[in-house]
Amino acid sequence: MDISLNLPQQAFVNKFVAKNKFYERANISSRLQKEFVDRIQRITWKYKLAEETIGISKTEKVTEIQVFELELKEQVIPVRVLKVIDRAIPYQILYKFQYKDSFAWGITLKEGNKAENYYFSEWDEPILFDFTGIDLEKVYQKLVKAFIEVGSETKKDFSELVASDASKKQLQTEIAVLVNKIKREKQFNRKVDLNKHLLDKKQKLKKIEEELS
Repeated sequence: MDISLNLPQQAFVNKFVAKNKFYERANISSRLQKEFVDRIQRITWKYKLAEETIGISKTEKVTEIQVFELELKEQVIPVRVLKVIDRAIPYQILYKFQYKDSFAWGITLKEGNKAENYYFSEWDEPILFDFTGIDLEKVYQKLVKAFIEVGSETKKDFSELVASDASKKQLQTEIAVLVNKIKREKQFNRKVDLNKHLLDKKQKLKKIEEELS
């Protein structure tokens, strides 16, 4: 039993789930089926967080939270495969990825069967999850927040945090693209213009980071 999550025995399932169960439900392409086979060794349903297992009330949006462990054949998180699993399972899912002696965590930002976004830890990065809350929706929000760099002083609610984190990641991507463009640019005037855009995006990023701190 994985005692690192410190969940009650009643929530422990530890049931192997055959990969073809997801094929049958999702009607996926042969290419994606091959990705299941090539990248995943085993899928285990580790925990079920529900009213009857952890004594915390469900809400309309979050009726259960599942914890799945994916034993991988390579140290690459298979996002396309996760989307198939999330379409098949109508609950929020916390993922643990295991590759040999290394591990990583992931969680779906999800309502119903629709996965809106994914959050992942670094490999072998320890994360402290808090499974307490007045209802399962609050528990789920705490799990998502564990993946977002948030300071103790932030006043943002959950939806604001998610939106700010998405903006932060988008700006980080845009900044990286601009930095590469500037390195390749030969024309001085164009380089000056790109640097102005870069400075503007860095200032916006700094503002968001300050709001999250």
